[in-house]
Amino acid sequence: MRSSWILTLLQVYPSLTARLGASNSEIRRNGQDKLSGRRSFRESYSPISTSQGPYREGYQPISTINSTATSPELQVSPTVSGFQPNITSAVPTGGTPVQSSSILTPTPSLVPSGPETDQSNATMAPSNIFGTPIATSPPPKSFKVQKDHPVPRTGINSPPPIGTNKFYANFFLSKQTAPTYVHPYSVVWAKGQGASPTWGLTISHVEASQMVYGDKSPETGAAKYFLNPTGIQSLSLSALELGNSTALTTDNLSSHSVNVNLHRNSTAKPLITFPLVQGMGFVTAVYKGGTPVINTGVFFKTVTKSLKGPKQGVTKYTLYLEDGKVWHVYAYSAKNDTFDLTVVNNQMAKAAKPFDGIVQVAKDPGNAEPVIDAASGAYPVNVTLSGSISGSKGTYTFTFQKAGFSNVKLLMYALPHHVDSFDDATHKSISPAKLQTTTKGMAVGVVADSWTMVEPHMPVSMGFSPWDPVDGEKNTLSDSAINAITPVAANETAQDVAQQSDQNSMYFSGKALAKFAGICLTTNDLLKNKELAQTGLKNLKAAFSRFSNNAQQFPLYYDSAWGGVVSSATYLTGNDGADFGNTFYNDHHFHYGYFIYAAAIIGYLDPSWLTKENVDYVNTLVRDVANPTPLDKYFPISRNFDWYHGHSWAHGLYETADGKDQESSSEDAMHAYAVKMWGKTIKDANMEARGNLMLAIIARSLNRYYLYTEDNKVQPSEFVGNRVAGILFENKCDHTTYFGTNIEYIQGIHMIPLLPSTKLTRPANFVKQEWATYFDKGRADNVEGGWKGILYANLATIDPQTAWEFFTRKDFDPSWLDGGASLTWYLAYCAAFM
Repeated sequence: MRSSWILTLLQVYPSLTARLGASNSEIRRNGQDKLSGRRSFRESYSPISTSQGPYREGYQPISTINSTATSPELQVSPTVSGFQPNITSAVPTGGTPVQSSSILTPTPSLVPSGPETDQSNATMAPSNIFGTPIATSPPPKSFKVQKDHPVPRTGINSPPPIGTNKFYANFFLSKQTAPTYVHPYSVVWAKGQGASPTWGLTISHVEASQMVYGDKSPETGAAKYFLNPTGIQSLSLSALELGNSTALTTDNLSSHSVNVNLHRNSTAKPLITFPLVQGMGFVTAVYKGGTPVINTGVFFKTVTKSLKGPKQGVTKYTLYLEDGKVWHVYAYSAKNDTFDLTVVNNQMAKAAKPFDGIVQVAKDPGNAEPVIDAASGAYPVNVTLSGSISGSKGTYTFTFQKAGFSNVKLLMYALPHHVDSFDDATHKSISPAKLQTTTKGMAVGVVADSWTMVEPHMPVSMGFSPWDPVDGEKNTLSDSAINAITPVAANETAQDVAQQSDQNSMYFSGKALAKFAGICLTTNDLLKNKELAQTGLKNLKAAFSRFSNNAQQFPLYYDSAWGGVVSSATYLTGNDGADFGNTFYNDHHFHYGYFIYAAAIIGYLDPSWLTKENVDYVNTLVRDVANPTPLDKYFPISRNFDWYHGHSWAHGLYETADGKDQESSSEDAMHAYAVKMWGKTIKDANMEARGNLMLAIIARSLNRYYLYTEDNKVQPSEFVGNRVAGILFENKCDHTTYFGTNIEYIQGIHMIPLLPSTKLTRPANFVKQEWATYFDKGRADNVEGGWKGILYANLATIDPQTAWEFFTRKDFDPSWLDGGASLTWYLAYCAAFM
C-alpha cells in the first residue's frame, strides 16, 4: 500500500449510490451484458429454484407484518483515488478491557483451540516445513523496545503478537465499524446504524450482477475499476439486550481466524461470540443467554420453518428476502433451549426467550440446500497450516479446528487457485455450492475438515542467476557479452553505495542495497570477475552494517504492543505516513524483502559475513514478515502473506471500507524469493522450502487475480482488458496507483524488481499481451525516467535482443534506470537469454 496521504492522486471518482429495491429479475436483466462472458464459469446460477420456493412440503410459512419502511439504499465506496484514511483523529479505546469467556461447544468431545494451535507439546513431523521456528529469542538488543504504539489495541483481549495485516483488522481499528471480508461473505458491526438499525453483526453477500464498474478506458475499453456495494444489510444477528452501551471485543486472533464478541456494556461478559474463519460456509453466532434477534435491511418477503429440521436437535428457518435471495437459519442448543422465532415486521424477527446455543446463517446459491442442511451444526474456529516438500513438489494443508457437532463435516468455500491445486481427496469433497466473491471470482463449497493443495513445480532450481521455468538457470554469458558488460559493472561498482543507501526510508534504502548486491552477484558469477566483485562487496558490507547496527536515519524499534519491528519515523516526527506507513505496518514485506535479498547475496559471496549478529538481524526481518509458527512469541504468524488468498496484503493499521489491499504484486513475489534465497544461504532448509512454496502459490494466484491474459475467466470480463489489477483490495480492483495514473506506473509497479523469479510469476503469454496492449510500436520510448528502463527490463523476459539493444544504445541516459536497478544486471539478464 503506497500512502495516498503522501502523494497527490490525480484521479478522483464520485461516490455512488444505487437503489436496492429492484426485483431479482430486474437485477438479472440489468446485468445481462456484464454476465454474458462469465456465464459458463458461473454454471447457470439461479437465485431461487422451484424446489426452493417458500410453499413446499415440510415447511410452515410464518406470517410477516408489513412495515411502512422505505426501501434502503446500498453504498458504493469511492475508488482508491478518493480514499483518505483517518490517520489524525484519536481512536476510541472501547472501554475497559473485557475478559472473554470460551466459546460454547455443543458436543463436550470437541474443544475449540486458542489463537493458534500450540505446537510446543505436539509431535511435529520432521517434514512439516512450518513446524520449526526461525528463532524464539527476543529481537537483537540494538532494537529499542517500544511499549506503546500510535494505534491503540481497541477491544483486543489477546496478548501480542497480533496480526496487523489480517482480514479482521477493521474490528480493532478506529470506530470498529468498517467491513470485514471473510469470503464469500462480508460482515460488519452495525453499531446502531444502517437500513435496519441493529447492534449486532450484519452479514452481506454481493452477486456479480451487483458489481459497479468505472468508466471505460478509451484505449482498451476496459472498466477503470470494479467494486462491490457496501452497506447492504442482508441479515443481522443480534440480541434484544444489546443497545447503545454495546461493546465489541476480539480474542483468539490467529492468522486465519478471530472471535468477535458483543457485550451489553464494556464490563459485561460476551453475550454473543462470532468465530470468523476465512472461507466459512456459515456465519455462526454463539449465544450465551441473549435473546436472538434477526434483522434485515432488505426486508423479509416470506419466512418459513422446517417442521422436522435438517437433523435431530437442529431448528431450521428459511428467509426469503425482497431482493429474491434465500438465506437459511439453523439453531442448536446443548442445553435444549428452544428457538422459536416471531416475525415482528418485515425487518425484524426475534426469539421468544433467551438462548444458549448456536445460530447459523448461510446463503443458498440455488442448488445447494441439502449440502447446507447436512453441514449445519458444525463450524470452524481456527486453521492449522502444515506443509511438506518432495523434490520440486510442494504440499500444504489447511486443517480446520471445529466446534459444534464433531461428526459433521465442515462446509468451507475455496477460491479458484485452491480448487486448481486440490489433491484428489480434497477435489472429491467439492459440493454443488458456489458463491461469488468480491475480487476472487467464484468460490466453491467444499465439505471436508481439511484441504490439501499441491504445487507440483516449485522453482527449486532457481538461484541468483537469470532463470527460466523450462530451461532453468542461465549462468553462462558469451565472451562478447562479458566484454560489453564489464566496463559498465566497473563504473557502477565505483558508485557510492553508502551514500545511495543513506535514506530516511527503509524502502528506498533497501532498494539501493539490493541494487548493489545484484551488481556484486553479476560481476562474480556471470562476468567471472572476482576481484571487481570483492571490491563492490567490501563497500556493500560496510553500507549494510549501518542497518545491521540499527544506526540509520530512523532506526527500527521493536514494538511490543503489536509485536513487530517498525520504523521509528512516526515516533520521532509525528508523521503518520512516514516511510509509506512503515510504523503502521504498511509494506513490511516490500521494505524488508530488499534487505533480505541483499543479505542473501552478501552471505553467499562471503560466508564469513554470516556471523551470529548479522544472521540474527536478517532473521529478525524475516520473522517480522514471514514467521511460520506460534512457537515464536515475538511476531505474528505470516504477517503479510495470506495463505488463504495466495498472496500478501500490504495494508497495515489503517481502517478502510474496502479491506486490506496490495499494489505491487511483483514486490510481493520479490519478498518470497528473498526468503527462499536467504534460507538457501544460511542453510535453513525449511525457510528455503517455504520460500519456494510461496513463490509457486504466488505465481498461481497472481495469474488469476492480478495479471490478466485475454482468457482470464476469474475476474470480470469488463476489467481484464486492463491486463493488471492496479491495486487489489478485498472488495474492489482499481486500475491506478497510489502515486499517479500514468500507464507506465500502473503496469510497471507490477514489474519491479527484475529477478530470476520474474519469468515464473509473469509468464511470457501475459507479458506479450500486456506489451501489445500498452507499449509496442514505439510507445515505450515515449515514457520518461526510470520507468522506461523498467519497461524494457520487463521486455527482456520475452524479447531479450530488443531489450539488449535498448540498454546498449550509445545515447543511453542513466536517468532511465530506477533507483533500485543497475544497468549491469539488466544487461546480464538480457545476455543470458540471447
